[in-house]
Amino acid sequence: MLITDCAFIENEILDVARLFKTQPRSIVHHFRFETGVFYNDFEVDGKQFFFADKVEEIVDELRFKRFERRFAKLRLYQILSEEYGEKMPWGALTGIRPTKLAYTEIEEGRDFVELFKKMGVCAENIRLVQAVLDAQKGIYEKKDGNTDLFVSIPFCPTKCAYCSFITAPIDRTRSFIEPYLDALEKEIKEAEQSVGALRSVYIGGGTPFALDAVHLRRVLEALKQLILRCNPKTEYTVEAGRPDVFTEEKLALLKEYGVTRICINPQTFSNDTLVKIGRKHTVEDFYKAYDLARKYHFDVNVDLIAGLEGETVETFTRGVQKAVETGAENITVHCLSLKSGAKLKEEISYIENDCISDMVASSRKILSENEYEPYYMYRQKYQAGNNENVGWTKRGKACVYNVDVMEETADNLAVGANAVSKRVFNEKGLITRFASQKDLKTYIEHVDEIIEKKRKFFE
Repeated sequence: MLITDCAFIENEILDVARLFKTQPRSIVHHFRFETGVFYNDFEVDGKQFFFADKVEEIVDELRFKRFERRFAKLRLYQILSEEYGEKMPWGALTGIRPTKLAYTEIEEGRDFVELFKKMGVCAENIRLVQAVLDAQKGIYEKKDGNTDLFVSIPFCPTKCAYCSFITAPIDRTRSFIEPYLDALEKEIKEAEQSVGALRSVYIGGGTPFALDAVHLRRVLEALKQLILRCNPKTEYTVEAGRPDVFTEEKLALLKEYGVTRICINPQTFSNDTLVKIGRKHTVEDFYKAYDLARKYHFDVNVDLIAGLEGETVETFTRGVQKAVETGAENITVHCLSLKSGAKLKEEISYIENDCISDMVASSRKILSENEYEPYYMYRQKYQAGNNENVGWTKRGKACVYNVDVMEETADNLAVGANAVSKRVFNEKGLITRFASQKDLKTYIEHVDEIIEKKRKFFE
């Protein structure tokens, strides 16, 4: 139970409490601000704590709220960490973009390391953030008018236990494919007028390769003219997805339409784990799909998840090593997270896995030793071990789309069902969002309305 007289930080206070395996029964928080001092008083399970943090200058309401969030979270984290004897790898930081916070500090003339130390971030994670910033040099660009295009294909063969995306098992929704593609083609055609300086195109889902080749061609053909007019040399990614839906015909189509990068996502190299998480393919299917893709010379990303049911540090470490042995240009290591809408979150409320941090450490060691660099990262609520997801790349092979999306430096023009577009005003420090309808039927019925509203959104 939480009672606070500072409504705008209620969620942040709860986020800090959720970091801990031991949960406080009650938190009462009182806040006041007087002559440059932020006063945060807490009562946690009947014990009282009082804090005062002074700031030299408050120039506007945005910074005022930023400081209050920071101080309240830090002080509650310190209380709970001391009371329960638990420390988190990211300390009191609860936001999903630590690197964005680091960039903000640098742009305002400060060393981000000092803030991160104050917030209790461990030394290894501070080094990780610095490594990501270094890897993004030459890609990171804050410039109004830059655009990334996302295309949503919300169909999957089946839904995995950990997945929260609004996707539809394709065997139950085949009747929607044709009308969905009709609507998507219309939206893509109208979207061209809203594209600024095109930096990348990303077809995701869902599992885009769940579509058969005829339907996949419709998507690629719809994008062809937009790409030719806006930037024929743009980075072009298809999150092909699960190995059980790969065919040579689909890969040849991608090559024909100029796709440069694909994602093949085994998630694990254990057949036993694949069964437990609801995957209908094997490790051998992954290798077959990977070998097929290599014939077409795409840059390839391979996804792995640390903390899957029943996996030990040794199981996961072998998987990371096998991913490295493929020679994939990118390897992304996710930590299992409880997500709203996922079957897993319906079954448990806290991921207990004492090995997760060892898995993360093992992946960092193996990937670094094999000349991969961490180039983007983000965190999620209810994440196992309160760790993070990290994209690793061979030098010169980083994905522009991932950098732009994670650092929120470019407009994201997103089309399709459950697509969330963003307008990024770097000079104003402002981000606005437009979300399309989530379910297929509603999206199809309202596509004309969505097109018109999105056109105005990007004006």
